[in-house]
Amino acid sequence: MKSQQLPTIGFIGLGNMGGRMAKNLHNAGYPLIGYDIDSAKCEALAAIGATVGADTTETIRNSDVIMTSLRSSDIFCSVAEEYLIPNAGDGQVFIDLGTTKVEETRDIGVALTEKGATLIDAPVSGGPQGSETGTLRIFVGGDAKVVEKCRPILEVIGEPKYVVHCGPSGSGQIVKGVNQLAMGLGDAAFMEAMAFGVCAGVDPVAIREAVGMGDGWRGQFDRIARRIIDGEGGNLVVKYPELPYFLAAAEASGFEIPLTEALYEFCKNENYEMLDNMNRPARSFWRTLTKDSDKE
Repeated sequence: MKSQQLPTIGFIGLGNMGGRMAKNLHNAGYPLIGYDIDSAKCEALAAIGATVGADTTETIRNSDVIMTSLRSSDIFCSVAEEYLIPNAGDGQVFIDLGTTKVEETRDIGVALTEKGATLIDAPVSGGPQGSETGTLRIFVGGDAKVVEKCRPILEVIGEPKYVVHCGPSGSGQIVKGVNQLAMGLGDAAFMEAMAFGVCAGVDPVAIREAVGMGDGWRGQFDRIARRIIDGEGGNLVVKYPELPYFLAAAEASGFEIPLTEALYEFCKNENYEMLDNMNRPARSFWRTLTKDSDKE
């Protein structure tokens, strides 16, 4: 990156998360070229005065730093193989803001290094609200010196104290896994506890009043119970689409994560389809738990 001026950022993927992050970078004064296969998203970025690339290739070739915010590991890996690696140039930095399989992240990092470029894995947490306000948590993996050079960029889209360098390539994805499993397994535990009472015939309102409505874990339980009472149990997420990423990482490293495996297998065997909070196809854990009751 040039030391005398702000680097030009190419931002690929302008969806729920990416569009907001790109807007914040543009508003912070970074020269920005955005691109998405959805022309409406490109038009929305252009409306605030940012430059829109003609295509993915042009966006990469005209940028110093290329940031990607894509829906899944498979999509990112496909874009990397077809566009990022072939068009990478010496000194470019690629920052993957999505949740990607650890081994694929490392392989793509090696391929980019061979082109003289660098990959930083920097998955984020905080949802659209965090993207809008620039308060995301960012779990960063990659070369420490390159990460520090890119820190000002990352601190535009993330809360500075939560932009954490976690270690070498792939470490950001591993810590994102810790984050997702803590949320997904925690919520799954409260859903299962709630289902135990509901399926046994107890009024869910009574369960909430007796067990929830407090601090600490009771407050977390209360959040789940309220959504179930409000008829939103089928929309509660347990990070189902990403669980295979973490299972693969554990298997590659030779250890087990049995609760994650059990959760994934339990949901996989049923067809209660839903969209998760990132609009990805998922399975409803609550509906699977309550399939034989009239409390779905």
